Amino acid sequence: MHGRPRKAPTLEEQEAFSVKASKLRSLQSQFLQFHHAKIYTKEALDVSAKLLESNPEYYTAWNYRKLAVQHNLNLPEVENNEETVKSILDEELRLVENALRRNFKSYGAWHHRKWVLSKGHSSTDKELLLLGKFQKADSRNFHAWNYRRFVTTLKNIPNEKELEYTTDMIYDNFSNYSAWHNRSVLLSHLLKEKAKGYSPKDNVFTEEYEFVRHALFTDPDDQSGWFYHLWLLDQTVKLETLLVSSWPPHGCNLSLSTDGSFGDCSLSPFTSLQTNTRTLPLILYFSEAVENICSSTVVIECENIASNELVWRSLSGDGAGSAQAWLTYLNFPEEHAHSEKAYQVKVSLAHSRGIFSSTGVHHGDSSHIEFSVSVPPHRSEHVDLNNEGKISWSDESFCTHDTQFLESALINLFHLERTKIDETVVDYQWNITTINNEISHYRELLSTMNCKIGKLTLARLLIAHDTLMSYTGTSHRNVSHHAEVLQLYDDLKKMDPAHLHYYQDEYSIVLLKQTISNQELLLKHCRKYRDPSSPRINNFCLRLNNLSLSRIGSMEQLLWVQVLDLSHNQLKTLEGLEVMQLLSCLNVSYNKLCSFTALEPLKLLRSLKVLDISYNEIGAHSIDTRRYLCSSPLNHRSGGDWKTEESEIHCVEVADNWEAYAIFKDLNLIQLDLKGNAVSDEKIQSLLIKLLPSLKWLDGESCR
Repeated sequence: MHGRPRKAPTLEEQEAFSVKASKLRSLQSQFLQFHHAKIYTKEALDVSAKLLESNPEYYTAWNYRKLAVQHNLNLPEVENNEETVKSILDEELRLVENALRRNFKSYGAWHHRKWVLSKGHSSTDKELLLLGKFQKADSRNFHAWNYRRFVTTLKNIPNEKELEYTTDMIYDNFSNYSAWHNRSVLLSHLLKEKAKGYSPKDNVFTEEYEFVRHALFTDPDDQSGWFYHLWLLDQTVKLETLLVSSWPPHGCNLSLSTDGSFGDCSLSPFTSLQTNTRTLPLILYFSEAVENICSSTVVIECENIASNELVWRSLSGDGAGSAQAWLTYLNFPEEHAHSEKAYQVKVSLAHSRGIFSSTGVHHGDSSHIEFSVSVPPHRSEHVDLNNEGKISWSDESFCTHDTQFLESALINLFHLERTKIDETVVDYQWNITTINNEISHYRELLSTMNCKIGKLTLARLLIAHDTLMSYTGTSHRNVSHHAEVLQLYDDLKKMDPAHLHYYQDEYSIVLLKQTISNQELLLKHCRKYRDPSSPRINNFCLRLNNLSLSRIGSMEQLLWVQVLDLSHNQLKTLEGLEVMQLLSCLNVSYNKLCSFTALEPLKLLRSLKVLDISYNEIGAHSIDTRRYLCSSPLNHRSGGDWKTEESEIHCVEVADNWEAYAIFKDLNLIQLDLKGNAVSDEKIQSLLIKLLPSLKWLDGESCR
């Protein structure tokens, strides 16, 4: 444990262990007899005490002690006798102290002591003295620090005084993880309360950066201070305004095509949307997960649309709780006129305390998004998508777009991204100056030594700097440090191969951010589908293939994408794609997806028609623990709406392939490629054909 090699026990040690185990089994047998019979006599309590003093980790015995204490306190002769009550509780404190001497990292013992003190009959005067003894034996014991916070709250000890104690403990030992953590907890409380001397927070954090820097430069290889520095960095870049992106974006003039085709293929993919209905998805994307997005916190003003009747759902899998992205649908009424109808839409997030993040930050500023939607008149005829040919993802099927058209479209995209959707201007000057100062210090440190965690921290600082600059609207091309960050992660992959996958994931996120936030780089990945007559596919495709991506990020900048090629990468999950509600065609072939559950984000994509998951590793692994993240469709929660009498699918077929059923039952695919996976056989193909009534092409062959 913790890198310490185990030594094989000697013969004498084995014999001693056997004797100890025999005694424990005897005590445990007696104890369980008393416990099951609900006997709380002195003899029974003595047996449980001996058992806990020998084995403080026996949770059942601690729970028995609680039941015994409660039983004895409720006796008529004890209930109103304060001295007897105190005596019973003091005995519990004595037992806990003896158990902690045996193992002062026992969860059960510390929890039991908290429970006893919370009764309110015991003095807390000696608790800090007891803690002093344990913290002297192990100053980093997080159980003791956690209990200390509990005791100081009971005794109403000021946070300022505890912060001084934490400072002394850190000076005594820079490597005290628990002391650094306690410092972050105390400072959070003091800043929230705006205690005297702790406001404004800019001054406090400036002093804290200097304080932790002394520790890091004294011993750069010790990680405890680095974790505290990471907490400070998080506080420095934390957004005050939460709304960061939307679809449709602010200032957009959107044109719908409701006959299933794009009609004018010269339309920009950023201003045109193919749909078979008069329904438009509206997506709000926040900087972190938020809760309580509903008709009372988000007001939509548009002709013929009742804001209070709209239903919002989180794009997080369960449709509830907290999420970064939230979705609703705007349904435009049918118009029988011979011309387009233009709708002006305004989305307002007023000064609402109802919207709050998972970290407790409220959306306190007034934000709004305004855009227009042009909807064509109702048409009785629709394009029959089922009669169309299959779509090919080969390189020959794509060509470069007209440069002038692309530049025009992308300029509009980047202009829309830079448009401020928040009416309140936030000054990030202190934040940017502080991050710049930290970057200079850690570049200086790395110039004198090759420090692994120093490189990781510098990468995080550079990313934080770019994030803050993006909030100010500064052009990414002039300030981004993507190339330097990518080089740092490359170095870390060589220096620390044990954490290779983590560094590769971070590298992928930065590479993707670099690609899609720079107009010139994004141009290189935009392609035109050669067959513009196909009504099923927007002829504008974003090809992010062959980039060695192991993780997807920067989803707030990809909400506009309708056709996406992520083939020939290293993806093991499609987490994040659920926010791309416009996505109609997706290619994730030649990746490392090893189960159908990796496709779960796709369940939320109502517009998805074409999917290529060929040549992955689905079914190749005999044990895939991630499969249990997806509930069986046969249970009452996820499969209760499936009725065998209304389906051609037999229970046996579903039972053998329930992951596939759970993923594909809600999709409306026309084309699916599954070949090249271990799971691909006649049984799964038969299930998919029955499960997807609109499916026209399976593995390149017509299936209807």
